Amino acid sequence: MKALIYDGEQQLGYREVASAEARENEVLIRVEAVGICGSDMHAYLGHDNRRPAPLILGHEAAGTIVGGAQDGRRVTVNPLVTCQTCPACESGRQNLCKTRQIISMPPREGAFAQYLTMPDRNLVTVPDGVSIAKAALTEPLAVSWHAARLVLNALHPQSEHRALVIGGGAIGLAAALALKAMDFEDVTIIEPNPARRAFLVDTCQQKAVADTNEGFNVVIDAVGYASTRAKASELAEPGGAIAHVGLGEDTGGIDVRRLTLQEITFIGTYTYTDQDFRDTAQAIFDGRLDELDWFETRSLAEGAEAFQDLKSGRVSAPKIILDPWA
Repeated sequence: MKALIYDGEQQLGYREVASAEARENEVLIRVEAVGICGSDMHAYLGHDNRRPAPLILGHEAAGTIVGGAQDGRRVTVNPLVTCQTCPACESGRQNLCKTRQIISMPPREGAFAQYLTMPDRNLVTVPDGVSIAKAALTEPLAVSWHAARLVLNALHPQSEHRALVIGGGAIGLAAALALKAMDFEDVTIIEPNPARRAFLVDTCQQKAVADTNEGFNVVIDAVGYASTRAKASELAEPGGAIAHVGLGEDTGGIDVRRLTLQEITFIGTYTYTDQDFRDTAQAIFDGRLDELDWFETRSLAEGAEAFQDLKSGRVSAPKIILDPWA
């Protein structure tokens, strides 16, 4: 099969590799759409030692089961493989499973390939009428759905529903959509890139600004740099909540004194639970997350160029979807 291989810092090769073979209790999936995630970009830039080269990256996938009793079933893929038996899994917090694995990290190769194998429990059926490319957005949308749910639970019931999202990439935009689906009427996105900001306003009909000094009850940091954490600490209202999603850099930026004196809740959020993933998929299928027409599609063979374009800021769309068969 053809695959896009991470060969080292800023090196991607598109070539033939051994075809994926289903493990016991897993099914073979023909990957038909796979998104480029910020974590893929971190690995590409050499900033993620959890993803050593050579490795197939990619974990935002959807496609069709090949062979067996479920041949032809269209599915979107939850890439987080967990034990299902530990206390975290049994309490419905599978994302905290101590033995969790995710495709695109050893020992599991990723989805920038023509085929992928996964346990059946990680798959959600995609209904007729929903495109596979749109279904591939379930994973990044689920990350934001999880963050929005946690931050909403942290608010006082009488708190005003005004939210700020820092970062207008796919996770930031998805966070804005999730918040609106959870009855936040006033959501602002900070996005400094003028081309992307214009895309958010004109194509996605979102309220997007280059910067703001307003205060908000909820702040979601979808970037994760010291500067964005500092902004979140500054703009969260007393009694408000910050959800931290981005993984840009490890340290700095949090104003612990202000968070303490103003009783601001700071929540680290990672991936999603199995239920979050299913709920997000259903919200996509029901149209509760809008049209989701804000991605561009390229062939997997053009993947290296897509990464370069993302690195150089030449992409206005929040998400690039790669097609392994184009």
